[in-house]
Amino acid sequence: MLAQYIDKAMEQAVYEIIEDEGTYWGEIPGLQGVWARHTALEQCRRELREALSDWLALRLTFGLPIPIVQGIDLKQIAQPV
Repeated sequence: MLAQYIDKAMEQAVYEIIEDEGTYWGEIPGLQGVWARHTALEQCRRELREALSDWLALRLTFGLPIPIVQGIDLKQIAQPV
């Protein structure tokens, strides 16, 4: 379920070219603080995925809310067994 969440969130990512810096900026709308910047688009995507993974780990560790993405609700895996 976690991998599926990451894949669906990455599908929502938006990228911009910052021409005066020669870099790409990527972010996932609705997931505050999940962003990346790099000189190559593919590397920007990789860094964005890593930022998302770290963001999710932090939120799961501290029991912080995680938005539902394309019908995937991670509250189920945050509950103690």
